[in-house]
Amino acid sequence: MERDTHTGARTGAQAVTRAGSDAGARERAARRDRAVRGAVEAGLLGPGSPVVGLLDVTGIREAAAGLRAAFEAVVAPGTPVLHAFAVKATPLVPVLRLLHEEGIGAEVASPGELALARAAGVPADRTVLDSPAKTPAELREALAVGVAVNVDNPQELDRLDGLVRASATRSPLGIRVNPQVGAGTIGATSTATRTSKFGVALRDEGAREWLVRAYADRPWLTRLHAHTGSQGVPLPLMARGVAETYALAEEINARIGRPQIDTLDIGGGLPVDFAAERTAPTHTAYARLLAREVPGLFDGRYGLVTEFGRSLLAEQGTLVARVEYAKSAGGRRIAVTHAGVQVAARTVYVPDAWPVRIAAYDAEGRPKRGPGVVQDVAGPACFSGDLLAEGRTLPALEPGDLVAGLDTGAYGFVQHYAYNSLARPGVYGFVPDGEGGVAFATVREPQTPAEIVAESGGAHASALTTLPASASR
Repeated sequence: MERDTHTGARTGAQAVTRAGSDAGARERAARRDRAVRGAVEAGLLGPGSPVVGLLDVTGIREAAAGLRAAFEAVVAPGTPVLHAFAVKATPLVPVLRLLHEEGIGAEVASPGELALARAAGVPADRTVLDSPAKTPAELREALAVGVAVNVDNPQELDRLDGLVRASATRSPLGIRVNPQVGAGTIGATSTATRTSKFGVALRDEGAREWLVRAYADRPWLTRLHAHTGSQGVPLPLMARGVAETYALAEEINARIGRPQIDTLDIGGGLPVDFAAERTAPTHTAYARLLAREVPGLFDGRYGLVTEFGRSLLAEQGTLVARVEYAKSAGGRRIAVTHAGVQVAARTVYVPDAWPVRIAAYDAEGRPKRGPGVVQDVAGPACFSGDLLAEGRTLPALEPGDLVAGLDTGAYGFVQHYAYNSLARPGVYGFVPDGEGGVAFATVREPQTPAEIVAESGGAHASALTTLPASASR
């Protein structure tokens, strides 16, 4: 009887959570529609600026608050928890500053990403450095400022030995392991496969013994890191990777006879449902699953670090582009737009793994109505596969209409691919202005032709022609 009551309560709670998620999705969609209309009215989007990125500031704040609340509900009181945003997902300084103000730190994987985090004001003690190819200079900088470092491999640990001896660093230091629990549906982004390039392969011969010795010999190693999740990785597999990492920490501490590992970095990688408006899975669902599967992780003996990226920002971004021409080929309608491979490289090159939902708007930014017509949404780049969507049923798109790529706030328009020297679009954050309209703030200016020339060696135009002629000519 108790089991039936408990199950009913859990089902009821899930229903409440689902209803809340549905309501949140409707509010997010309504904010997006107002923002597209507002961008047209404000002149941010039009013939002279035919593609823009829009970021929902309200949605970002809500996502950050939801992440914090999800883990606060399962950790023991007083447990130190750092949620470090994966900067690679949305490498924009204003976004990192906003997340910092919302209690989220930064996970960086290059000198450039570290520079972005520092420019945003993220403190060193809320920053984590992960990369499989850290140079001595990168390591020295991290140690000098106190950034946490997760060592990727034995050679890097040897390098770190000398650097630690030569410094009085405050950096928390640990080792990244690959629990080798398997891949999700997208092999290229799965990080816990048998042959993944990341971390110490935990099931390889001799690996566990090497790890025990590494910690026993280095009292300054106090963290253990693993990252199992990514798009296409199911939650049970993510939880299994965390469970393997927790078990390893317990084994190392027991065998060396002291609680040396005091913090577990469980990575991020929560997938996003790109086929629906509703957020699923949620950070709450993942935290609850971990609490059931790895209860010792949350009993207060270990601090916790997470590294979510896509799940915080993807749904908060919308790519909007103007339809320049409408044509047909082979009986198929084609809307030629200004959004393609330069702003959605993964979608163009691997469309089955990275599909984008498309919303249609008229020239004034209002949701477009009308019978559905099968059509392609094509980009501006000079190859035939530059398609944002293929064979999609939408109201018939005409010149001047707008198309919106939804859920593109992470790994989308923020990560420009300079094919055909196409310009980076402007990015604007938005919030409701309280009077039925929308207020915008510039996050990144649109790139100018002069800036493209400068990045392409414009200052060195004569560099090759002034070299001496080859003696072999």
